[in-house]
Amino acid sequence: MKIGFIGTGSMGSMLIDTLLEAKTIKEEDIVITNRTIEKAIKIKETYPAIHIASNIEELTRQCKWIFVCVKPKDIPGLTPTVAPYLVSEHVVISITSPVSIHHLEELFPCKVARIIPSILNRAQSGSTLVSFSSRCTSADEEAIISFVSSISRPLFIDEDVTRVSSDIVSCGPAFFAFMAQRFIEGAVSETPLGEKEATELTTSMLIGLGKLLQEGYYTLPTLQERVCVPGGITGVGIAHLDQLLGEGFGSLFRLTEEKYATEKKKLAQEFQLK
Repeated sequence: MKIGFIGTGSMGSMLIDTLLEAKTIKEEDIVITNRTIEKAIKIKETYPAIHIASNIEELTRQCKWIFVCVKPKDIPGLTPTVAPYLVSEHVVISITSPVSIHHLEELFPCKVARIIPSILNRAQSGSTLVSFSSRCTSADEEAIISFVSSISRPLFIDEDVTRVSSDIVSCGPAFFAFMAQRFIEGAVSETPLGEKEATELTTSMLIGLGKLLQEGYYTLPTLQERVCVPGGITGVGIAHLDQLLGEGFGSLFRLTEEKYATEKKKLAQEFQLK
């Protein structure tokens, strides 16, 4: 079965790279198209057997599954160019969170699903957030779950927790990378340690932390208990972090929820105009 990708930007190209490395799909079974054709050509230079469709009609004719990997703001404009060529057996798979399954069902006259990836999938790790429309059969769901399981851990989510789940799974790596970078900068500014050494130590620490959690040696609370000796240096540091952060993460999630609500409202208005 051939699989189509509309959009070969950051996430679209990441999915293609990872699926090919995991041997989930062969190059010759991938059909791509992109508004900026140079991006599609660049992918084909890396994977010569991938086919670049000359237009949307050609892609839909060749592929049963179609991944829509464009920005949320581009979906209203994309829909009229895709929908006329879809039949009931097509499965359109969106990777964007602000467009709900309900909206996808209204936009496309076929089966629809939503698979929200994470940059962690690039290492064939982390989770993907999965939602299916009522039009999908159990066989469709099983096939798609098997497909994404090769590069991630699929998690079913309800619509009302889409944003917070995406914040944790998709935005979370960037949030924690930002905090790790500030951690490094703090060490460098206050001690003789160089940036290269601080970065190596921090990166190694984060990888080891992930392995401890993955193997089940500790949970987050039990790890803190194990490292934090009463009256010790770690305890002083954690107390300071507690003061610095306060309810910082609560306000972070409020801001992302507000941004999400604004985007959904704007998209809903644009869908009505289309």
